[in-house]
Amino acid sequence: MNKNKRIRSIEDLREVITPESRVLTLFSGGLDSSYLLYLLSQQKCTNITALSVDLGDDLDYEEIKHLATKLGAESIIVDRKKEFVQDFIVPAIASKSIYFGVHPISSSLTRPLIAKEAVNLAAHLNCDVILHTANQSQNSLRRLNGAIEQLDFNGYYGTPYEFSALSRKEKAQNLNKFGIESFSKRSYSGDSNLWCREFESGLLDDPEDFRTPETLYRWSSSKSTKEPSQISITFEGGIPTCVNETKLPLLQMIEYLNKEVGAYGLGRFTGLEHLAGGEKVLEVREMPAAHILLDAYRHLETACIGAETIREKLSVEQIWVREAIEGRWYETLKEAAEMFILNVSKKVTGTITYRLDWHTLEIISYCANKPIYIRDRDNWEKEEANRLRIKIPSLV
Repeated sequence: MNKNKRIRSIEDLREVITPESRVLTLFSGGLDSSYLLYLLSQQKCTNITALSVDLGDDLDYEEIKHLATKLGAESIIVDRKKEFVQDFIVPAIASKSIYFGVHPISSSLTRPLIAKEAVNLAAHLNCDVILHTANQSQNSLRRLNGAIEQLDFNGYYGTPYEFSALSRKEKAQNLNKFGIESFSKRSYSGDSNLWCREFESGLLDDPEDFRTPETLYRWSSSKSTKEPSQISITFEGGIPTCVNETKLPLLQMIEYLNKEVGAYGLGRFTGLEHLAGGEKVLEVREMPAAHILLDAYRHLETACIGAETIREKLSVEQIWVREAIEGRWYETLKEAAEMFILNVSKKVTGTITYRLDWHTLEIISYCANKPIYIRDRDNWEKEEANRLRIKIPSLV
C-alpha cells in the first residue's frame, strides 16, 4: 500500500479527481457523506458509486438512494447483517470486548467490514478511488484507512476531511444552496447498527457539560414500565443460541434483546474514547443486547473454564480489543489473539438465567453443560477428604 496515495484534504480531492475518475464513496446519507458527493459534483466527476452497507441500522435506504441520485451518484446498497453477526459480533462476545471496562466496542467492528465491502466492490467496478468521510476527531479515520491499507487497495483512498475541517453549519449551508435542506436542524452525529446506536459531536461535544436528549434512544426506556421477569441465555460452543429455551438465530436474538432488556432501562453507556494522538472524545451508546450477552458469556465462561486459562485469556482479550480499536483488524496479531479466544470459547456451553428489573440484571442460575463448580459443598468436602486420605499417606 502506497500511503502517498492518501487523500487527506479538499485540495487533494481537487488534485486527484478528474471527470474521468471512477470513484467509490462510503455513503450513509448523513451530512458528511452527502457533502462529499457535493464536492465530487463540483469536480464534474460523473462516475461515482455511493456504497451503503446495511448492518441493521435505522436508516431509510429509499431516502438514501434518492439522495445519492440527486447528488449525481449511483447508489448501491448491500445487506451484510449476517456477516456482521457471524464474523464480527461472535468473536466480540467471546473476547468480552469492552473498552477499558467502560463500554462495549461497536464501530471498531463495523469499519473493517465496511472497508472490505468497499475494496471488493471497487475491484469489481474498476474504481481507482475509495473515499470516506471520517475526520480527525473520529476514530473511524484510522480504522477505515487501516483496513483499506491492510486489504491492499492500490488506488487513491482516504477522506478530504482529515486536513480540511468544515463545521456542520458550513456543510449544511452549502447543501442548502444545492437544494438539500434536511440537515439544517441536525445537532449531533450518529452511527447505528444492530449491535449499537452511538451518538457524538454537536450537543454532545463537551464532556463537562452535556445532556443526551431522550429522543435519541430507541431501544432503552427512561421510565419503568415492565414488571420484573426472568430471562435465560443459552450458549453452545461460545455462541448464543437460545433465549428462554427458544432457539433464535443470533441476529434475531440481538434484535429481541435490544428491546426486551432495554425496556428495563439497561444498556446505556457514556464514555471517553482516545484518538490517535491521545486526546479523548465523548461518545454515548445504547447497547442493551450487548450488555446482557457480554455479561452472560463471562459468567458462563467462569463455570466452564479453569481459572488459569481465564487469567491468560483476560490479557489476550485486551490485545484483541486494542487491535480492533486501533484499526488493525486484518493484521496477524489480532487474528492470532482471536484464534486463542475462539478455541477457548468452544467449551463455553450452558445457560445463564437472570432476574430482570428496573436497572437490575441479577443472576439467579448458572447451568453449565460440563460444569467445574460445586453444587453441594458438604458432600464435596466429605468426598474430597476421603479421596485425599486414600491418596496421601497419613502421619499416624
